[in-house]
Amino acid sequence: MMLDQIYNKLIKIDSYDFHNKSILIIGAGRMAYEYTRAAIAFNIDNITIIGNSKKNLKKFKDFPQIKILDGGFRKNIKTLDRKDLVIIATPISELCEALKSSLENNQKNILVEKPGSINIDDLKNLKPIIKNSRVRIGYNRLLYPSFHKLKLILERDEKILSCKFDLTEWVSTIEFGKDKKEIYEKWGISNSLHVISMVFELIGFPKKISTIQSGKLNWHPSGSVFVGSGISEKDIPFSYHANWEGSGRWMIEIVTKKNTYRMGPLEKLFYLQKKTFEWKEVPFITAFPELKTGIAEEIFLMLNNKYESEYKMTKIDKAIKYNKIASIIFGYNN
Repeated sequence: MMLDQIYNKLIKIDSYDFHNKSILIIGAGRMAYEYTRAAIAFNIDNITIIGNSKKNLKKFKDFPQIKILDGGFRKNIKTLDRKDLVIIATPISELCEALKSSLENNQKNILVEKPGSINIDDLKNLKPIIKNSRVRIGYNRLLYPSFHKLKLILERDEKILSCKFDLTEWVSTIEFGKDKKEIYEKWGISNSLHVISMVFELIGFPKKISTIQSGKLNWHPSGSVFVGSGISEKDIPFSYHANWEGSGRWMIEIVTKKNTYRMGPLEKLFYLQKKTFEWKEVPFITAFPELKTGIAEEIFLMLNNKYESEYKMTKIDKAIKYNKIASIIFGYNN
């Protein structure tokens, strides 16, 4: 399938009706709520939510079609039959265990929130137990319409000459205390991989990279400022910058001979022509503009695995590569 067909399919997923499908969502936090809204948008009325927090579970009572189970997945997963899709949206520290429990209880089609685990060994140890099951890691930003619109533009007539990106985190918005200490100590894997995954899907993984880490935060000992540069396996030079003690935002810029393209915010796409100073927005369609971008797209593809080869949702091996490059950028190997 060509990129124009992929893009056109992605922006028309609101025409699909999955009322005959069943979904289990493990977790009751913000992301679980977003997945629930997307499932309902597809008219799925067989939805089960498993959560630990009765406070978090209260918000799902507004949806009469949802079966709510409290007490967590350890208690409840063995009581359920096989679902068409299991979505794991627990705190990061519990993702792997919830996945293992799902596999042990005969679930075969599973979407796990990114990054799957902050530990590469955890991801490696999953590979032999997945067997004939379909497990994908939920990098929802790789399904942004803005991202696929840019890929389409680049495929048609523009070669990437260079790339720069910003990984600055808004530290004031981080919800400390919702997960274990080590999740925040490797926040570059826990969160910044959203940007890293988009960049290296566009330009190819680094074949050479030089990194600098400086500064220090009480909760993130490897640093607060991260800068570096390198060249990708597609021979595209790149550079990046992040200052978690300063201002800024996630941003990606792609330079071609004709234009510079910017995703910042990542949900939007802009371009700058040569000899001009005005950034202009590139129009595109989003199937469900009222939903968190990329979430409905993930559900659509998990329930339509015939499109797997075209959309390339993230498998365990790719997730391991993401974790490795993030560890290099943020100095977790030092």
